[in-house]
This record gives sequence, structure tokens and C-alpha cells, in this order.
Amino acid sequence: MANTRQHQKHKEKYKALYSQMPEYVKDYIFAMEDNKRSPSTLLNYLLDYQDFFKWLIQEGISEADHLNDIHHDILATLPLELAKAYFRKLEEEEYNVSKHEKKTRSKSIINRKKSALRSLFKYLTTQYEGNDGEPLFHRNVMQKIPVIKEKESLNSRSNKMADAIFQDDSDIDFLYYVKNDYEKGLSNRQLSYFLRDKERDYAILSLLLGSGIRVNEIAEIRIRDLNFEKSTISVMRKGDKKDIVTVFAEVMEDIEAYLHIRNKRYKGTNAEHEYLFLSKYNKGFSPATVRTIQDLVRKYTKAFNKGKRSMSPHKLRHTYATNLMDETKDLSLVMEQLGHTSETTALLYVHTSQEKARKAAEALSERRKRLKDADKDIF
Repeated sequence: MANTRQHQKHKEKYKALYSQMPEYVKDYIFAMEDNKRSPSTLLNYLLDYQDFFKWLIQEGISEADHLNDIHHDILATLPLELAKAYFRKLEEEEYNVSKHEKKTRSKSIINRKKSALRSLFKYLTTQYEGNDGEPLFHRNVMQKIPVIKEKESLNSRSNKMADAIFQDDSDIDFLYYVKNDYEKGLSNRQLSYFLRDKERDYAILSLLLGSGIRVNEIAEIRIRDLNFEKSTISVMRKGDKKDIVTVFAEVMEDIEAYLHIRNKRYKGTNAEHEYLFLSKYNKGFSPATVRTIQDLVRKYTKAFNKGKRSMSPHKLRHTYATNLMDETKDLSLVMEQLGHTSETTALLYVHTSQEKARKAAEALSERRKRLKDADKDIF
């Protein structure tokens, strides 16, 4: 398995969090490890359990001082109404997306948290076996908490996506804005930071909109992964699969412009093993993190949209995929370029492309109606 920075960070966080858990949770996680779950998956489970156990202590449901002291009797006797109250809290409270933006959890996130707890309770009440051959307890309150999945057609999903990505040539307008107009409304302090990172940020945005590479794949790019002659970049896909992605020549030019200032401004070197994108960190510099890239995308897109909404790197990836489908009508190419193994996901871009065509047809239809209403003698 490839030992990416993200894998390593998740493994370290996972180990630290694992040590704080009650023994019965450790037993469950150990069973999950036997099923070859990734450190990222196990970390997400532990984070969900941490939130739940903290809530048990904060609400006085458990009198334990530490998470690992919460007795399993608390889980066995937890009233259904309190379990429901926990998930209502998760649905209603806001959490930080970035320094300046908050939002409520989506249904898919709530469902994931429900599934994590349902899975733990199921293990403890049916699969766990104590010295007496019995499960830890028998009553499973989480079994009474339904996971209600949204039933949504492919067409509905693609329509939502079409409304959330850059349409027509607005991705080009966005890049022009970042390069030429963004700095005009900044304070002197903000301007100094922007000018320091301008080439790096622009190269990242250009790469997202010109390749469809995932944000974590961008964070892992090293100098040796760049091939300027062929306009390709080697990336590590999901499941630790190596892949080569073809990008626009202009994207490689933007990366090259960043490389011209990279070593002087970020104290980097030309060593092939070095990460491509660097960030200032305290008094030194370090590889740019996924969070750094997410934050800069949100910052620039929110400014471009005049503060109304920000966009995630994933939406820029969707923009690229839709543009590629518009241009080529080649589903296999889109799947290959984005590293998709499922046609179902890639078909979203076909429907998004069709939705754009439908809206264009409606606009042209309205134009003809206006011409008729004005008694233009065309027909």
C-alpha cells in the first residue's frame, strides 16, 4: 500500500484516538481491521464514536471523566428518546467548513454517523463474545434509529450538480478574475499574502479546472510526477492505484510559472522527491495540505460569486468533467481521466451536459418567441 502523507496522517490520528476508546470499542475496531478496512475508514468511525461519547459525558448520561471510562451499561440502557435527541442535535448544529464559513450537516453525513453507531451496537449485541459466550449486552437501541436514504434519480442529481458548478465559460471568467481582479479589493496586509501565494494558488486552481484531479491527489504530487514534454502528471488514485493524467498545455504553463518562484519564495529545492505545492507554516515551509487547498478554493470562489456561495475542489472537478463530456461526448475518456471505475458516477456528467443543452434550447426558444412577439417577419 502506498504510504501517502494523507494515509500517514490518518494512521497517526487513528492510533491516538484508538488509545482513548473503551475496551469494547477497541474490540470492535480490531474486528474491523481484520476485514482490511483502511486507516481513513477506521478513523472516521472513531471520530463518530468520539462525538457520541463526548455527548454522553456532556449531557450527564455518563458520569465518566474520560471516554475510555464509559461503561457499556450506558449503551445498553440508553433510552430511545435520548438516542433520537443526539441525532437531532447533529442535524441542527452548525460546524466550521472553514475559518469564515459554517453549515449544517447533510443527510448523507447524518446517515454515515447513524450507520457507524448501528454497526458498533450490532457488533456488541450479536457478534461480541465474552468469557461466558454471551454478547456484551442484548438491547440494541440503535436498531430502532432508521437510516433514511434519499431516493434521487440520476437526472435529479445531475440537475443539482449543474446548478453547483461553473456554467458555460464562467470557469474561464473565474481564472481571469483570480489573476487580474481579485487583488483590487484587498487591504495592504491581505494583498501581501495574496501576492506571496498568487502563482501557487493560480496553478492549483488551473490544475483543478484543467485535469479533474482530486484534491488529495494534488496534495500528493511531487516534482518527479510532472512531465512537461507530454503534458502529463502521475497521480496516486483511490485504492493506491498509480495513474497518468493528461492536462491542458496551459495548465503546465501555469505550473511552470509557479515553479519559477517556488524555490525562492517557499525555500524549496528541485529535488525530485519534493512535493510540488508548498505552504508557509509558522516560521518555515511545508507541503500544502488538503485543507489548505480546500480553503483557498472556497476563498476565491466565494469572492468571485460576490460572497453568495463558495465552491469546493470537488465542484471544480465536476466542472472539468462536464466540459470534457461537452467537448468529446466520450464516456470512457471521462471515466479514465477522472479515475472512475463506475459508469454510474460518470453518467452524471452526461446528464449534466444534456441539462446544459436543454437550458440552451429553452433560451433559444424564448428568443424566437420574442422575435415573433415583435412581429419580425422571419418565418
